[in-house]
Order: sequence, then structure tokens, then C-alpha cells
Amino acid sequence: MSFALRGARLFGVSGPATRMIQSRGYADEMAFTLAAANKVFYDGANIRQVDVPSFSGAFGILPKHVPTLAVLKPGVVTVYENEGAVKKIFVSSGTVTVNEDASVQVLAEEAHPVEDLDASACREILSNSQNQLSSASGDADRAEAAIAVEVAEALVKAAE
Repeated sequence: MSFALRGARLFGVSGPATRMIQSRGYADEMAFTLAAANKVFYDGANIRQVDVPSFSGAFGILPKHVPTLAVLKPGVVTVYENEGAVKKIFVSSGTVTVNEDASVQVLAEEAHPVEDLDASACREILSNSQNQLSSASGDADRAEAAIAVEVAEALVKAAE
């Protein structure tokens, strides 16, 4: 009997909640997809772990993670492959979904391997974004520029 099922019975949970716990299929590995408009990095690959930056805080996902949906914030997704390799991919924004079948999808607006980032180019993007923010006149322009600054700051941090 699973820990979750024992816990449910201990706290008097029964009926549909217990049936959901019993029927949920847990896997020992997870199928991982990371895709962006510019490239598909992983397509159903089996991995050990993935760490993602989200607006509710950075978190790690292992096989058997509870189903989750989160909004990505600009930052680095770290993928721990089964063979031991660790890949770091910068994402500008997007979503992460952990499904009941232990599969995980990261869908990013834009993504780039960290090793491909040029630190000086990233600093230039940040400087341009800050200039754009300081000269923005309307609310929409300011909001757009603030987002660009946030992404550029995360880019600089990832590139260093």
C-alpha cells in the first residue's frame, strides 16, 4: 500500500479521493519535453530531474512529482539526464506542466543553451532595455520595457 494511500486512510479520507490515489500511475522515470518557438531541445526524453524557475519560486521536478502547472520566469532550466550529463537552458518565459503520468513539458517563448550565451552581448541587451525603459512614455510601453529588462537581467546572470 502506498504512503499516500496509508496517509489518506489515516486522516479519514475515502471515496473519490482514495480512488484517485489508488489509480494514479506513478513511474520511475519521466518523459521530458522542452520546446520553444526557436527549437525543440527534448521531445519525450527520459530524464532524472529538471529544475525550473517559476514566479512562485524555483523548484525541482523528479519522477513521481505531483501534477503541477506553473508559469516560468526568465532564468535557467537545468536538466539532469539519465547518463549523468547536466544541461542548462535559458528560458525567457513560458509554462511548465507536470502530468499525472509523470511526463513533464516545458514550453518556452524563447530558449537558448547557456553555453551559447555571449556575456557581453547580454550586457548590451540589458543596457538597451534599461534605456528603453527610461524613455518609455505610455503605460504599455513601460510595461513592455520592464519585461525586457527583467529578461535581460536574467540573461546576464545566466551568461556569467
